[in-house]
Amino acid sequence: MSWLPAWESFVRVVEGGSMAAAARAGGCTRAQVSKQIADLERSFGVRLFERSTRRLVLTSAGEVFHQHALRALEAVTGTDIAVRNLGDAPRGTLRVSATVTFGRHCIAPLLPGIVAAYPELECELILTDAIVDLVADNIDLALRMTRLPPEDAVARRIVSLRRVICAAPAYLERRGIPRTPQDLLQHDCLSYVLRDNKAWSLLDAHGEEVLLPIRSRIHFNNADCMFDATLAGHGIAILPTYLCHRELASGALCTVLDDHEPNVVFGRDLYACYTPSRVRVPKVRVFLDALLQRFQPLPPWEREPLGAAGRGLGAS
Repeated sequence: MSWLPAWESFVRVVEGGSMAAAARAGGCTRAQVSKQIADLERSFGVRLFERSTRRLVLTSAGEVFHQHALRALEAVTGTDIAVRNLGDAPRGTLRVSATVTFGRHCIAPLLPGIVAAYPELECELILTDAIVDLVADNIDLALRMTRLPPEDAVARRIVSLRRVICAAPAYLERRGIPRTPQDLLQHDCLSYVLRDNKAWSLLDAHGEEVLLPIRSRIHFNNADCMFDATLAGHGIAILPTYLCHRELASGALCTVLDDHEPNVVFGRDLYACYTPSRVRVPKVRVFLDALLQRFQPLPPWEREPLGAAGRGLGAS
């Protein structure tokens, strides 16, 4: 593949900001990088960079080529890994991305067992609520809660994540139990900032939506913080059962409006997303197997029915 070194140099120039930086990263001379970029521009018949005495800036054509070059190089790397490792034991570094709360509570505990089973494998868990770029961020597998899986990746559904409307008994004793969705308008409802826009969408037993402009003076962008505030009796919240199932079972939290399902913007389903080049890579395969074994047919927090302490209150 005679084109490969030039494409790699182009990407290094973009990442490093200069041909000198690209040369250092690639272990070659600046003159070699300059010639490779000139050859690319001559081949395409367009300028890829606007040059100045201070820095290089991508042209419109350069921006388009950069996106395609990243994907092409990732495909080459992935193909090389897949071919070399096909049939081999998992090895190398597995980079997994997950949301902060779900990753902390449900994915991090899986990793010690996986690396113990495969001595040549290392795992990196990247916790972020932002959408990662599988190629640019060099992620082998991303766990995403979404209604629409990405079209440019393989997406395998792992589990449905149930959410409930709940509060601490002390709060309900102080403020009363909501019997209908409209009753929530008189309550302190904890808001998930940047996600619910201070409005809750609930679905009744017939699938009809009830949209409520909730009143909230406390806002979070982290489910752990919302859980702590709910447990402390500061209001009513929509929480995932993977986070609050123990407190529901013990009675430390009680569900309300059980005949209405929270309808959150990112949906119910969790997907494992990875590029096509990772489909048969052993380290990805064994991690997928561990996910399916852990979460299907039911996740562990849904396998035991709630006792009397965890039953809901205030169904309409």
